[in-house]
Amino acid sequence: MTIHHYVEPNPDTSVPDPHQDNYSKTILGFWIYLMTDCILFATLFATYAVLHNGTFGGPSSKELFQLDTAFIETMILLVSSVTCGFAVISAVKGNKTRILAWLAITFILGASFVAIELHEFYTLVAEGNSWQKSAFLSSFFTLVGTHGLHVSMGLLWIIVMAAQVFYQGITIDTFRRLVCFSLFWHFLDLVWIFIFTFVYLLGVI
Repeated sequence: MTIHHYVEPNPDTSVPDPHQDNYSKTILGFWIYLMTDCILFATLFATYAVLHNGTFGGPSSKELFQLDTAFIETMILLVSSVTCGFAVISAVKGNKTRILAWLAITFILGASFVAIELHEFYTLVAEGNSWQKSAFLSSFFTLVGTHGLHVSMGLLWIIVMAAQVFYQGITIDTFRRLVCFSLFWHFLDLVWIFIFTFVYLLGVI
């Protein structure tokens, strides 16, 4: 006679969710990427700090920079950071339409920021103050241009992500990508605040 004993499952031993595990690994990996980007920008900031007085007889930052334009860029990027956050909140609430709407607004603001920055670069070059003019301008164009390139890549990311949300809806994958983008965009906002403070604000004082 065989006796079958009922064994109560241990509530502490549960099968790990592979989706949750992948989500955690992705976020951790993206944080590591952001840390490497921090090193990149820290290097560029240090280079600018060393070279910003190397005008080689040309105009200084006080003569070239327009604080009002930089302030407008700052406000645009700050507002875009808020709209990006609203896109993530809409994803948590499962509202696909609002995600796309907030991403569209974020894209418009980001594109406006890049357009203003390109106009500033064009004006400087047209006036004979290109990156070849002096060490100061070389470091300035490299630092600000690298940030602008990151924002441009973020705009492409918005387009791809919006298309995925539109066709695939709110899935684990699209939500994970949206969170990663949000981290990236907020990081760029933080970097720009440092640029505005140490490059533009201190540059005109």
